[in-house]
Amino acid sequence: MFIINYLVDLGAQVMMPIIFTLFGLIVGLKLGKAIKSGLMIGIGFIGLNIVITLLTDNLGPAAEQMVKNAGLHLTVIDVGWPAASAIGFGSAVGVLVIPVGILVNILMLATKTTKTINVDIWNYWHFAFTGSIVYMLTQDLLVSLLMAAFNMIVIMVIADRTAPLVEKELGLPGISIPHAFTGSFVPIAFAINWLLDRIPGVNKISLDYKKFQKKVGIFGDPAILGMVIGVILGVIARYDVKGILNLGVVVAAVLVLMPKMAAILMEGLMPVSEAVQSKLQAKFEGNSKLLIGLDSAIGVGSPVTLTISLLMIPLTILLAFILPGNEFLPIASLSGLTFMFVLITPICRNDFFRTLVVGAVVVASALLIGTSIAPIFTKAAVNANFVLPSNSSLISSIDYGGSFLPYLIVKIAELKWVGVAIGAVTSAALMIWNRTLIMKEAVVATSDLQVD
Repeated sequence: MFIINYLVDLGAQVMMPIIFTLFGLIVGLKLGKAIKSGLMIGIGFIGLNIVITLLTDNLGPAAEQMVKNAGLHLTVIDVGWPAASAIGFGSAVGVLVIPVGILVNILMLATKTTKTINVDIWNYWHFAFTGSIVYMLTQDLLVSLLMAAFNMIVIMVIADRTAPLVEKELGLPGISIPHAFTGSFVPIAFAINWLLDRIPGVNKISLDYKKFQKKVGIFGDPAILGMVIGVILGVIARYDVKGILNLGVVVAAVLVLMPKMAAILMEGLMPVSEAVQSKLQAKFEGNSKLLIGLDSAIGVGSPVTLTISLLMIPLTILLAFILPGNEFLPIASLSGLTFMFVLITPICRNDFFRTLVVGAVVVASALLIGTSIAPIFTKAAVNANFVLPSNSSLISSIDYGGSFLPYLIVKIAELKWVGVAIGAVTSAALMIWNRTLIMKEAVVATSDLQVD
């Protein structure tokens, strides 16, 4: 337990090289190659974080200015993911979630109910958040840990089922994304996509990225597109010319640099991924292809993801203003909307139109959920010693407080052991369904190898 907590405290950029170096050695890489792979993964994460920080540091003030210009005066203050993670790891549940999560992953691999080896340990805080909120409601540690485990099981299944899209649409083979915030909106995205396919006329609208690039020419280039979007956001924020141009260049830099940082990370990851396939496949025979589960930061480099998440900033502010029943004032979470779209984009097949439609729906739901959960969120944050902003009595966050999945789990947890039974049956059904698909995929993979 001490070792796990120590690694988490080191932060992802140090923890990931250590974990992947050890992992590489376990699966048979030579020492030098394992160290190089671990370092490249760490360098990639540092690069991604630098670019993301560049984006958030510049978008944060612009978003605040947009909110100020809109004259929004809502009662629930957006404090972003730091408060949610403090709630997660700041309770009795949080201390136990990491070992429980590792155990859940091992059991799922052993029973062939997942293909994902989830090494994204830092983001177990999402599962801890769900468990901590349940603990605030029930004061029952066992119920809370079970609900956190159910949360993880659902996300692991979602990671498996979206992995083919992650490979095809985002160009990330052998990778799945068991990131709870990102995965929470996947069922909604699939449902809306299914609905759009069945609306005459609307189902003919297509604006995928490759067609978009051809139609708009140079304006489809990531640098030019980023500059245009940054300028638009600067104008909406009512910046002066200097501020507008600065934001334009920053957004352009982000759209160009993000894919390059992801490529560096993948350079380090591929030797480990290939070794996993050859070494561990025999250990879990029947899993068609094991996947390495990573933070959704690996997928933020998609031009569609970045573009739509930037356009969603003013749209989110507009929705906060007009949405009936909303009391959530979006500020801190606006610059992190990118992570919401990492799996929505491949589900929508890199189509701008569909991604924007899905985005509007999930953001609207996040605002209402964030409003609803604010009282218990605030109470849990105070118990975790999170300092509330001045002149605010209610706080919340889109990540993970505005997410559909934890909200649903918290609601059924109000039924205590009846809720546990519902969660257990649902989780078991998803695991059986996923196992069935995994076994079918293994048969297909074996047949393809025999043909080759």
